[in-house]
Amino acid sequence: MESTLTHLECSRCGASLPSSRLQNLCPCGGPLLARYDLARAGRTMSPATLKGRERSLWRYAEVLPGTTDEQLTLGEGGTPLLRVERLGREFGCPNLWLKDESFNPTGSFKARGLAVAVARAKALGARKLAIPTAGNAGGALAAYASRAGLEAFIFMPKDAPRANVLECRLPGAHLTLVDGLISDCARQIAEQKETEGWFDVSTLKEPYRIEGKKTLGYELFEQFGGRLPGAILYPTGGGVGLIGMWKAFQEMEAMGWIGRERPKMVVVQAAGCAPLVRAFEEGKRESEPCRDAHTLAAGLRVPKALGDFLVLDAVYASQGAAVAVEDEEILANLRTLARLEGIVACPEGAATLAALPALLSRGVLRPEDSIVLFNTGSGMKYLEVLEQAFG
Repeated sequence: MESTLTHLECSRCGASLPSSRLQNLCPCGGPLLARYDLARAGRTMSPATLKGRERSLWRYAEVLPGTTDEQLTLGEGGTPLLRVERLGREFGCPNLWLKDESFNPTGSFKARGLAVAVARAKALGARKLAIPTAGNAGGALAAYASRAGLEAFIFMPKDAPRANVLECRLPGAHLTLVDGLISDCARQIAEQKETEGWFDVSTLKEPYRIEGKKTLGYELFEQFGGRLPGAILYPTGGGVGLIGMWKAFQEMEAMGWIGRERPKMVVVQAAGCAPLVRAFEEGKRESEPCRDAHTLAAGLRVPKALGDFLVLDAVYASQGAAVAVEDEEILANLRTLARLEGIVACPEGAATLAALPALLSRGVLRPEDSIVLFNTGSGMKYLEVLEQAFG
């Protein structure tokens, strides 16, 4: 198994850039996407050959960057897809599923993107990595940077979950708590990275976190027995996982695994920070920054996603939707997930369940559709929120 990575392509202007050196954004400001020789990849990676491979995201090595020796792992990927039958009966959806990303090494889906991004950054010569984070991405960077022997510089809102603060400090990352939002954290990194010699691994400001996250799409294909679900409900802050899955589906089609069919891609945001929902409702391709962003779901408190146009492109192309839910609904559905299925979800994951009734009532989804909810992390990292839900 070897990577078939050929180059990087700008998602805005289409420019081609080399993959052999560290890259952030395209000179035009657009996020870069990794491109592969998919004809060559398909000769060794197929649904049949995957069956004998390790249960890890690195099983998809042909469409991931780097050599085998450069791979970095703590056991990420291969998370369960659970059929949630009691929830399905409660909501009138007999084909309801939950992809549980809390099983990743750092307790969230962020492990996927950071495993690949840190491995590639190290291989290309980076020694100091910097990230703005709502919480879980910081914990993942701290873990994988430690594993790789690199320094991590993490900027996090001071009101982030306490568990996220501790999981950054324990591996020895340099943590700065910021009085503000993730956008304020990003601003501080932008002001300091040149003088400090940091490589910025912010969401979509380097090309490889998408590559780790796209393995979600490949896993769903395998877990559904060589097909795709009817709809995916995804809690969306920066939206990298949704963008990554959409990219995975395009790669699968190019390799002849699937046809042109796609799941309906559904963005779920919090009512207190819903720039993508507002853009979708107005038929726009890009969003306006959310002012006074607030929600108890820290991962959804992203005032403006750098790749908003990529997220919205996937939503429109799939005839999906974008829905906002109130914090009170998130708390109620945290309780429902625990009561009916024994799943202690993160608030972002509970938001997808909260969105389900509205999607059914609007006719976006049909009760008979196969529907996948995403729980992106462990609720045990949000003890303060759980106390509100169960206290």
